[in-house]
Amino acid sequence: MSIADLRRDYSHATLSEHEVSADPILQFDAWFTQTLAAEVPEPNAMSLATVGSNGRPSSRIVLLKDFDQRGFTWYTNYESRKGHDLATHPFAAITFHWVELERQIRIEGSVERVAEADSEAYFQIRPIKSRLGAIASAQSQPIDSREDLEEKFAQAEAHYGDTPPPRPAHWGGYRLKPNWIEFWQGRRSRLHDRIVYTLEADGQWSRQRLQP
Repeated sequence: MSIADLRRDYSHATLSEHEVSADPILQFDAWFTQTLAAEVPEPNAMSLATVGSNGRPSSRIVLLKDFDQRGFTWYTNYESRKGHDLATHPFAAITFHWVELERQIRIEGSVERVAEADSEAYFQIRPIKSRLGAIASAQSQPIDSREDLEEKFAQAEAHYGDTPPPRPAHWGGYRLKPNWIEFWQGRRSRLHDRIVYTLEADGQWSRQRLQP
């Protein structure tokens, strides 16, 4: 079988502009709750796309850690490639793809760092070894070998011992403030349902069906 022959017809659910919430954050919450109930693996995994100083896009999978009316939050190393991208172009796109429910959500908007207090609070609830990893790894920078990386981790572990490691200044959260959100539900014959929300100048969300 060739890759071109790989396909499936979607029939899990429908999506109507007359049934979705007028607030896309509430609609996201409803879908996310259903995803949790369906026990979809890592439902908070999302593709994060940024643009570098060279104008080229870059994407990777990160984990959503919070969302509310202010936006969608994740945590990372500010000195990583995505951190440098966001310092140059503070805009991004995130995508959730829940295969089991035949759903996709695309979100676009501006990005800002979360408050230091929020980054500190989240860092302190991370597993100790994850905190040590944030200290030991200069994310996105070259290293000669896996052994060198593990040695850096061992050094951090030995240095702090039983003392909870502090949050490094280069580590913290970002929040994407959405101005465009699309909900996609797979349907038969590739006639998928697409409902898009756009944030208008008056701060209200408009809602529109798109052709698949």
